[in-house]
Amino acid sequence: MKVTKTELEGVLIIEPDVFGDNRGWFMESWSKKKYEDIGITVDFVQDNQSFTAKKGTLRGLHFQMSPYAQAKLVRVVQGAVLDVAVDFRKNSPTYLKWVAVELSSENKKQFFIPKGFAHGFLTLTDNVEFVYKCDNFYSKEHDRSVRFDDASIGINWGITEPIVSQKDMDAPLLKDSDCNFIYKKEKNL
Repeated sequence: MKVTKTELEGVLIIEPDVFGDNRGWFMESWSKKKYEDIGITVDFVQDNQSFTAKKGTLRGLHFQMSPYAQAKLVRVVQGAVLDVAVDFRKNSPTYLKWVAVELSSENKKQFFIPKGFAHGFLTLTDNVEFVYKCDNFYSKEHDRSVRFDDASIGINWGITEPIVSQKDMDAPLLKDSDCNFIYKKEKNL
């Protein structure tokens, strides 16, 4: 598989090997050994799947606070999204920097987002199915959001009026958030 490091430490774009013929195609979407070989040593404990009906829907920016922070391996199985990771680790050399990648059922790319990062995506097509693996269980008490349009982050979503949930519209700006991520080089948190 092809692995592309991003400017954000630990955030990876992964292109699995896809084997196809006249019947269709096959790929390994997860192999503990192969992913450990590229540095992903987390123990995934929960798989999630979401469906979004309309193009132009924005979900994010989401994260869970420590000690229930989550690393995620995300991909799209139907449609396409602009997927974004933002470094929320205070004292990190890339604090508040973000990286975006198009994930689609056609390109089959995956995006690995370590703990300490916020995550969000914008649907580029109707009828998007999005799947992700998490290394920590969902914790309602630790679930947080930050405004997708927070000027201190400055994400270029490429859209002026996305479809957004009330929860995401009501999310605080980062300066008003209780986000507790701290950069520690040896632990990447």
